[in-house]
Amino acid sequence: MSGGSYDYLCYKDPGDLINYIETLESMANRLQTLKCEDGAAETYDLIRIIKQSDMRISTIQKRLSDLWHAVEWFDSCDFGEEDVMEAINKYRCEVKDE
Repeated sequence: MSGGSYDYLCYKDPGDLINYIETLESMANRLQTLKCEDGAAETYDLIRIIKQSDMRISTIQKRLSDLWHAVEWFDSCDFGEEDVMEAINKYRCEVKDE
């Protein structure tokens, strides 16, 4: 039988691993059953890092979304310059308050 029991986890691009948390958890569990506690621990560390990064990215994206929207619509001639300036000011206030 060929590989693939873990969705070819060994070949995934780092940016794709966020979509394979369950597979990573399965791999970590399997490593534990094989008495490879250090490999399991590092896999769990990777899962934790991915989850923390995802939360951080979501937070930053949420803060930037109105700003990005305004610039995109301005460059598409759907918004005026005053709309962009308003979005910039709103963004700066949110960042300052954090």
